[in-house]
Amino acid sequence: MIDWPRVTELREEVGAEDFEEVVEIFLEEVEEVIGKLQGGGSSQLEQDLHFLKGSALNLGFEEFSALCLDGERRSAQGDAESVDVAAIISKFHDSKSAFLTGLSERF
Repeated sequence: MIDWPRVTELREEVGAEDFEEVVEIFLEEVEEVIGKLQGGGSSQLEQDLHFLKGSALNLGFEEFSALCLDGERRSAQGDAESVDVAAIISKFHDSKSAFLTGLSERF
């Protein structure tokens, strides 16, 4: 679910203190977009999923990022109705929980 080598690499690149800030900003920005998706705001679904995909991949949220990529592709092909937004949101919450638990155990 989480690419821990990527998380470790990012933490080493930016330093422990800045890493905490990166995580905080990531979670705030992603939660904002997730909230928009929960509210049915799908007019920019492709763009929102593109943003989520890239942000998630950067912080090691592999499975969440993969679902966003699939949804982004479907949206780009004009098939936004087939995107399982609920599954994407659920995967984010599961990934966030695993990430925060793993952070406290690893660092």
